Amino acid sequence: MTVLTNRQTPAEAAPTDGPPGSPAAAAGPRSLAAVVKAYVALTKPRVIELLLITTLPVMFLAAGGLPPLWKALSVMVFGTLSAGSANALNCYIDRDIDVKMRRTRKRPLARHQVSPRAALVFGIVLGVLSVAGMWITTNLLAAALNLSAILFYVFVYSLILKRRTSQNIVWGGLAGCMPVVIGWAGITGGLEWTPLVLFGVVFFWTPPHTWTLAMRYKEDYAAASIPMLPVVATERRVVLESIAYTWATVACSLLLWPVAGTTLLYPLVAVVLGAFCLVEIYRLLGRLNAGKSGVDLRPMRFFHWSNAYLALLFLAVAIDPLLA
Repeated sequence: MTVLTNRQTPAEAAPTDGPPGSPAAAAGPRSLAAVVKAYVALTKPRVIELLLITTLPVMFLAAGGLPPLWKALSVMVFGTLSAGSANALNCYIDRDIDVKMRRTRKRPLARHQVSPRAALVFGIVLGVLSVAGMWITTNLLAAALNLSAILFYVFVYSLILKRRTSQNIVWGGLAGCMPVVIGWAGITGGLEWTPLVLFGVVFFWTPPHTWTLAMRYKEDYAAASIPMLPVVATERRVVLESIAYTWATVACSLLLWPVAGTTLLYPLVAVVLGAFCLVEIYRLLGRLNAGKSGVDLRPMRFFHWSNAYLALLFLAVAIDPLLA
């Protein structure tokens, strides 16, 4: 990131951050808005949205209703910085493969809009601010869980699992489950079975959600030598494993009813949403059995529905304690 001198305008100070001859370097100085947009893109805002969808409802459940405003805002703000830190550092690590994939080649590092060094510093600064801020405004446990989520995503998933095993997203997905327990710890200062059940929901939900996306972009992952399950296994195996994880997701979601002592609203919503999710994954199997393959399987139907499933399920988690 650039420090303005007293003779520079923001546009003049904005770095091209591209190597000589790169498209960004050839374009000359960029506006401050373009620089800010590039750094925001490093944090993968759409991924952060998904994480926050699971964080806020858990705080309602932890508080038995409306959570304390200050604590809730703190967890959301510093949780956002935490996710942004992990994502920016992931962009730094994956800069060599992002240029090879259609889905990621427009990311700031792939387009030379931000230099690798700047992205690394940016990610570290966001991480330090998120952990320190969480500690100061909530408690040590929430801050420690926050730090562990960043470290796990960067060192275990990005550096070790992603390029070495087809189970990368299964175990790497643990980092994406952490907002659930962070939100609970931020409000209560401790952990119980309730957030662990919801942790399990996100854990089992992640593989089929990600694998159906990877089925659509199988060639991308293959070109980047990323051994996602759809790259190294048959479509039948991917679909059957996705079915197993979807059943586990629905079963785990129903455990919240007796564990948390919810009203009837939550289990009713969980059953309906789970039924739709299972219908969609079995439709995918039906297309496979009918001889469909590749894009004709339409795996993105399940991917998009799984997004809606998680959002609506956690909406029910937030509303239920308000009715108790």
